Amino acid sequence: MGTTAAPHVPPRDVFAIRAFNRFFTRRVGVLRPTLLDSPWTLTEVRIMYELRHRGRTEALALRRDLDMDPGQLSRVLSRLERGGLVVRSPSPDDGRRQLVELTAEGSRVSAELDERSNTQIEELIAHLAPADRQRLLAALATVRHLLDAPAARRAARGGAPEPAVLLRAPRPGDLGWVVERHGALYAAEYGWDRTFEASVARIVADFGAGFDPAAEAMWIAELDGERVGCVACVRDDAQTARLRLLFVEPSARGLGTGSRLVGTCVAFAREAGYRRMTLSTVSVLRSALRIYEAAGFRLTRSAPARLYGADLVPQDWDMDL
Repeated sequence: MGTTAAPHVPPRDVFAIRAFNRFFTRRVGVLRPTLLDSPWTLTEVRIMYELRHRGRTEALALRRDLDMDPGQLSRVLSRLERGGLVVRSPSPDDGRRQLVELTAEGSRVSAELDERSNTQIEELIAHLAPADRQRLLAALATVRHLLDAPAARRAARGGAPEPAVLLRAPRPGDLGWVVERHGALYAAEYGWDRTFEASVARIVADFGAGFDPAAEAMWIAELDGERVGCVACVRDDAQTARLRLLFVEPSARGLGTGSRLVGTCVAFAREAGYRRMTLSTVSVLRSALRIYEAAGFRLTRSAPARLYGADLVPQDWDMDL
């Protein structure tokens, strides 16, 4: 409506994003006058969702967080109120402000719509193999990261754009890079000898020689087009998956890269039908240990040993899926 895209954005990029918007809105049915076979619109369902998860909240906060026009929000709340789904009352702190909350019936309706929405998405992606589902989730996370309040993120970084980490499947040449970077990085940071690189080479060779894509996978982390980390999920036995080869380059640390790699690996193992997941590490890798513990792994064995030319404490960590 009188606005144009920034001059540096090629028209083909704008058209591609608009085409995806048309595709996705049609697939999830948001263009219909009502949503999820209910008498409620997308806006009304979203407001009920927010109220169910927030509890009683100020209308002003709701309007601000949803970026809604005051008049529009008032009309939507009035319709929901007439339907017996929400109630409004003056704030005890400031009578000029309104508090909004769901009624018992509103909570029931919202929960039912939530379940319908979950079912809709399950049907949308049910045909995808676990590995493809993880690719989709990684791509969605990247989209959200790139589009979520970019101006605010740039301001926090002194005007510099915030880098985005992408997780992808390995390409030709990546397996050799995984071996080389493990060897170089751990030699530089911990003084480990070439026996560690040889151990990694055996793991990578076994993975590359005959992995089962339905039960095993590897992810390469990229930052600004550069490889900065990896992780792999391999079969230990029919019931147990093993997390292997986790590492993150120094340039990608502090961005949640390690947590994303581990979380993606665990989610894949769960989707692939494993009952347990295990990993082996050493106690000196403290940052990795914090990530494993936060993901739900628990220490099950720890004993000192001479390993990779150093005195280390090898550990096993396990979790039920």
